[in-house]
Amino acid sequence: MATISTVTGEVTPEDLGVTLFHEHLAMVSPGLELNWPQAFDRPAEVANAVELLSRAAAVGVRTLVDLTTIDLGRDVTMQQEIGERAEVRIIVCTGVHLRPSRFLLHAPDERIVELFVDDIERGIGGTSIRAGALKIASAEEVTEENERLLRLIARAHLATGVPIITHSEALTESGARQQEVLAEEGVDLTQVAVGHVGDTMDLDYLERLAARGSFIGMDRFGLDVVLPVAERIEVVAALCKRGREASVLLSHDAATSYDALPRGLELPDHPLWKFTTIHEVVLPALRERGVSESQIETMLVDNPRRLLTPIAPA
Repeated sequence: MATISTVTGEVTPEDLGVTLFHEHLAMVSPGLELNWPQAFDRPAEVANAVELLSRAAAVGVRTLVDLTTIDLGRDVTMQQEIGERAEVRIIVCTGVHLRPSRFLLHAPDERIVELFVDDIERGIGGTSIRAGALKIASAEEVTEENERLLRLIARAHLATGVPIITHSEALTESGARQQEVLAEEGVDLTQVAVGHVGDTMDLDYLERLAARGSFIGMDRFGLDVVLPVAERIEVVAALCKRGREASVLLSHDAATSYDALPRGLELPDHPLWKFTTIHEVVLPALRERGVSESQIETMLVDNPRRLLTPIAPA
């Protein structure tokens, strides 16, 4: 039976339960704690994360996927410390976000794929903590540099069977180009979640992505500066009315802390950007719009389980 790696050990797909597939724990500038430890209060960051995960657990969340990559300050020992104290399972990732380092831009392709695969098969940073997902981000356009990294992520997926979760820009439809590149590399698009497409109300675009087999990420609930929660809810309700719930994943893209924003349990300018908004705000509104309990379970339990269950390597 396939198992899924978490920071506290292997679990079966059936163990996942309600899963937020695209979130973050602490996102910090890489190298900050190493060079300026006085600028990073690790015990406070851990305590803050445990408290926020406890709140998520209280509303029913059982698993959270932390898509913090190396260039966002991934720290698996901290993720493990949080996981050991929290009531929510934590799955971590390997891959790259929007600002790849000079190393990733210039190292040989084979070396980069090898490092991604090592994170998945051997462990991250000399630990036994293994990544359970591959993350790749594209901005408004898939540039030549970004396309290369997409193809390397695809090769790591084919070597390991671990799913791919993307960051895309909905308004420029870069997720469609991501699908094209990954498919050219031989990726089965049912093993891909195209992220942040909940930033648009263009149902035709969402239908095109789903028609190719990928999951579509309605995953920024609470980030009202991009699209208000009420409009995001209407999009999910419309997709469910069309019978597309088997393609939809729900999440917030929130973080326990992010050093580009004020720290603390709540963000005053983004009061709904937190791990509980889906349960406290979104689900009641979806029920009012006729979305069934079966459809909700599909989006929060069945779909993440299908995505996160690794397949046999190609």
